[in-house]
Amino acid sequence: MSTTETSSHYDHLEQMSVQELLTNINKEDKTVPLAVEKAIPQLEKLVEATVAKMKEGGRLFYIGAGTSGRLGVVDASECPPTYGVPFDMVIGIMAGGDTAIRKAVEFAEDDDQQAIIDLDAFGVNEKDVVVGIAASGRTPYVIGGLQACNERGITTGCIVCNANSKVAAVAKFPVEVVTGPEFVTGSTRMKAGTGQKLALNMLTTSTMIRLGRVKGNKMVDMQLTNHKLVDRGTRMIMEELNISEEKAKELLDLHGSVRAAITAQNEH
Repeated sequence: MSTTETSSHYDHLEQMSVQELLTNINKEDKTVPLAVEKAIPQLEKLVEATVAKMKEGGRLFYIGAGTSGRLGVVDASECPPTYGVPFDMVIGIMAGGDTAIRKAVEFAEDDDQQAIIDLDAFGVNEKDVVVGIAASGRTPYVIGGLQACNERGITTGCIVCNANSKVAAVAKFPVEVVTGPEFVTGSTRMKAGTGQKLALNMLTTSTMIRLGRVKGNKMVDMQLTNHKLVDRGTRMIMEELNISEEKAKELLDLHGSVRAAITAQNEH
């Protein structure tokens, strides 16, 4: 049996006080970063492969079902506002389509032919990287999608939460974040989901930095979609150029991005 499905270390949960529940959930959650740490060598290989493909104009795709699929959609959707990349550079695809983001679509994850059809809708090709996300490591939708990509010479990776899984066996760059039994037996939206989220953060953040989308430690290409981000951008320009808030805001309004404002001023 996979470790994500093995029985919880805790029992009689319904008899615990709220404080006991929260304390014990937190105790389990503390083990997750350590599981991710063990997967860093695997993550490094996946990041290097992803950066190489994206430098050639390739894209990063995530395929997954349920919680795993939703995490991929979240990570993909956060890349354009954070790093100013095109919305179709990192793409999250869910078994069951966008409807499944909010409402479970029955048996969608059991179709091993559908993922490549979904990928083909985006014109997936050998320039791209396709990463399967599956806590169990045995989701047919993900296995079938990665196998089809392999046959076409498309770079494949995965993020799974069990050792020696079918998904990891298929992926060229497997990442195994073995998070162990869940507090509520089999509830992989908990530790497994947290581990996957951490790994996805590391994958896209490292990739975007290597692609030059960060300067120093700042998101200089972020989209200025609300007042908070405009204020943040203004402060970045103030710090970088050692100028007043008024002048920094003026430059930001004129050039439309932190990077463009700083570059233009430095060229003067």
